[in-house]
Amino acid sequence: MRDAEIDLTDTPNDLEFDCPRCHEPATGRLYGPCPTCAEQLRAAIIGERDDSAVAPEFEPKMNVTPNAVALKDD
Repeated sequence: MRDAEIDLTDTPNDLEFDCPRCHEPATGRLYGPCPTCAEQLRAAIIGERDDSAVAPEFEPKMNVTPNAVALKDD
């Protein structure tokens, strides 16, 4: 556990750094890919939704036996 608190009041609003992906100069509030690279990554990762996928029907394993209460006839 940390005993000291971090004071973020003196941090700059925009940091200047090299983009970790394309190594071009970038400016941003947080370290990460530049806006151009971020847009390329979003386009590459985001796919289309596929509603045709259906979960299979539940089937108990063969080694599982029902308990005596479930088998009890009234």
